[in-house]
Amino acid sequence: MTNIRNFSIIAHIDHGKSTLADRLLMLTKTIEPKRMHEQVLDNMDLERERGITIKAHPIRMQYKAKDGKEYILNLIDTPGHVDFSYEVARSLDAVEGVLLVVDGSQGVEAQTVAHAYLAKEQKKTIIPIINKIDIVTIDLDMVLSQVETLVDKEPILTSAKEGIGIEEILERIVSEIPPPLGDPHKPTQALIFDSYFDPYKGVVLYIRVFNGMIKAGETIVLMSSGISYTVIEVGTLKLGLFPKESLFAGEVGYLCASIKKLSDAQVGDTVTLAQNRAKTPIPGYKKLLPMVFASIYPADGGDFQMLQDAAEKLKLNDSSFSFHKESSQALGQGLRCGFLGLLHMDIVQERLEREYELDLVLSSPSIPYRVYLRDERCLEIENPADFPDPASIIKAEEPYIAATLIVPEDYLSNVLELIKERRGIKNDIRYLEGKRLILKYEIPLAEVVCDFYDRLKSCSCGFASLDYDYSDWRPLNLVKLDILLAGEVVDPLSALIRKEDAHRRGKNLVKKLKEVIPKGQFAISIQAAIGKNVIARETIPSVRKDVTAKCYGGDITRKRKLLEKQKMGKKRMKRFGKICLPQQAFQAILAS
Repeated sequence: MTNIRNFSIIAHIDHGKSTLADRLLMLTKTIEPKRMHEQVLDNMDLERERGITIKAHPIRMQYKAKDGKEYILNLIDTPGHVDFSYEVARSLDAVEGVLLVVDGSQGVEAQTVAHAYLAKEQKKTIIPIINKIDIVTIDLDMVLSQVETLVDKEPILTSAKEGIGIEEILERIVSEIPPPLGDPHKPTQALIFDSYFDPYKGVVLYIRVFNGMIKAGETIVLMSSGISYTVIEVGTLKLGLFPKESLFAGEVGYLCASIKKLSDAQVGDTVTLAQNRAKTPIPGYKKLLPMVFASIYPADGGDFQMLQDAAEKLKLNDSSFSFHKESSQALGQGLRCGFLGLLHMDIVQERLEREYELDLVLSSPSIPYRVYLRDERCLEIENPADFPDPASIIKAEEPYIAATLIVPEDYLSNVLELIKERRGIKNDIRYLEGKRLILKYEIPLAEVVCDFYDRLKSCSCGFASLDYDYSDWRPLNLVKLDILLAGEVVDPLSALIRKEDAHRRGKNLVKKLKEVIPKGQFAISIQAAIGKNVIARETIPSVRKDVTAKCYGGDITRKRKLLEKQKMGKKRMKRFGKICLPQQAFQAILAS
């Protein structure tokens, strides 16, 4: 155990974590040169296409240090985007230290601050690193001052792209990060920090062993449920599964026990042995509350069971994704899903479509609201279809977030204007090193989930950064905005919004829907309504066929008869016809 080091790489998005991980793997010769490529740990196509890390990726390295000793280094590379911060929290529970990477050209960002505080709270050893020092335009003195203010340690100057400073990082890891604590003779305790489903092995658990040891053939118990399984295989992770005889205290690896019931394998659960059972579980992870909700329906109603099975398997690999069954008159059976943000929602949809070959329809995103009723009940509503009768409501509340923004001085006025537009309430504004300011605001969650992050990047030319957490609940005048197509309410297009915004949102939405819904054989009315009051309307004209084209002369009554016949046919079609609702109709709600 004295020669084991467990650590994570944490940073703001696009500060060079994955490139640094590549260089560490190259220097330790963990991966053969012919298998080496950029972002080698990012094994999903989505991660490479978007250039971001979505999942935390564990890997084991061996390094011979300058003191002559051979060390085992267990690395967990983590995402940087705020929507995937749960992956960072999970990784920190499995390690003793972190590499905090800062982009030398951009300096300390909001997520850098958030990750550093999280590591400090958990009393992890922090090694600061300033990356991209090969860029000639960086103000190194300013970035050094920022980093030393955040972490009272001398940072390592590196360029992951050029391979500068990588050996110094490895030496600092073995000298500064403490070896894991634990006793191989105590009752076994291992923390599940990730998992995924393999069609041949069943559920594969990624574990960190804190006490005791686990061998193939032993009977394990999952402490949250008390269910027992026989271990088929244990091993370490090196861009794949490498079986070994046992995992002992301090090690990070994987465990297979032919677990087929997906609900048994809970991330944050403790694994122990049936014969020498631990008395208490390891403190698990804080349960994360979803911030954005949306409904997912299969385009073909017969694929619902496939969608449900796919969602259960994806939840193994993404514990912050939550869902339950629901049904809609317009779209049939589907799943009501909870996400941590819009990017998280987008990634989940793409993974379901790509990995499980599903054709999906995603409803408009919504957030939870609290509604207090006259019978003294308090309901937390995330689906507009569950909104109670307005006459029974005493008051409603919406969630606020505590937002931390780091903004260059040159773009302050643009950002403040955006925050004012989104009903932000100022808590604190103060200067940082290098003409940058840290802004602390409370903003309604409803104003942030849609396009706030994109607008923030746009108005600051990409230099502003954002981190946020739940704050509290505050009162608002809440109404349900219904969308009617040809007189029928379409539940997935409904939304819960402030009464003051209802007219503007309704007007914008019907205009957007008119642009994206294709024409049919009959005219389609699009209405936005609050209760029975229609506040906005547009009409999509029908596709018209010139039925009088064959009449090249004669009495006008012949043409009138044909037009009248067409008119009657369109009326019949309006009663029995169906409206094609494309995915763009749900996306239009984001733009309204």
